[in-house]
Amino acid sequence: MTDSWTFFSVTVGAVRRVSPSFIRVTFVGSDLATFADNGYDTRIKLALPVPGHGYATLPSGPDWYAEWRALPADLRNPIRTYTAAAARPSACELDVDMVVHDDGGPASRWVASAAPGDPLVLLGPDARYDGDHGGREFRPPAEVRRLLVAGDETAVPAVTGIVSRLPSTARGEVVLEVPDAADALPLSTPDGVRVTWVARDGVAPYGALLVPAVQRAAASLLAEAAPPAVGPVDLEPVDNDEELLWEVPEQVTAGDCYAWLAGEAGAITTLRRHLVKDLGWDRKAVAFMGYWRVGRAESS
Repeated sequence: MTDSWTFFSVTVGAVRRVSPSFIRVTFVGSDLATFADNGYDTRIKLALPVPGHGYATLPSGPDWYAEWRALPADLRNPIRTYTAAAARPSACELDVDMVVHDDGGPASRWVASAAPGDPLVLLGPDARYDGDHGGREFRPPAEVRRLLVAGDETAVPAVTGIVSRLPSTARGEVVLEVPDAADALPLSTPDGVRVTWVARDGVAPYGALLVPAVQRAAASLLAEAAPPAVGPVDLEPVDNDEELLWEVPEQVTAGDCYAWLAGEAGAITTLRRHLVKDLGWDRKAVAFMGYWRVGRAESS
């Protein structure tokens, strides 16, 4: 039986700087013929090469994760989560937009020197699996009339995938915070979807511009139609230093409005409090995802 996710052996086909903070890497390889193009915010994982060892120690069997965790740190391939920006299985190609950081992390080091022909292994959905692959959290109810979609630069590739597949009748607000004003990339959106970019420009801290911009966008949506509301409620505290906020309803409440928020965990936690506690937005009609935390590296 085919697993929902599998490893794909690929090479770098092209590397292109698309803005000051984003590099688009196109991966190629015959394995990608069976990559499942699920669209929207489909997550994938990149297994980066270990210096001096490449992929010689990367497990690939059914118990690969446990085996990977058991490896010595210097033999464990760093694994980082990204979004499939564009998949072309018929051409055996996959685009991934990577944020350029100055954090010195393994992904930053890899993309800084990536060149055509470089090998890589990625983990993603397998089209031969006929069930739900998981790894996609944008799941609005069919009858939703208005959308709120927001995040920082780490969410830009996912948001790009989301808005590119919205129906022409969609209405709503998209808010994105990026490092540089030149990172405001063109988005293909329906006429009824307004996009707002805010740039830190080396001055504002993470989330400082995103939070008030999303609050204004939420107020604009509420002025047009009330979301499914249950009234202000108390929320259990979230310790993002122990475990990042990841609150995605398994069954979404039907109603006029749906929200998808992703990015730095502290900012998303603040917005969770505002939408759910202050505005009374039904938490079953919004996905809150802490993609990362300032000062904390991704663990897998």
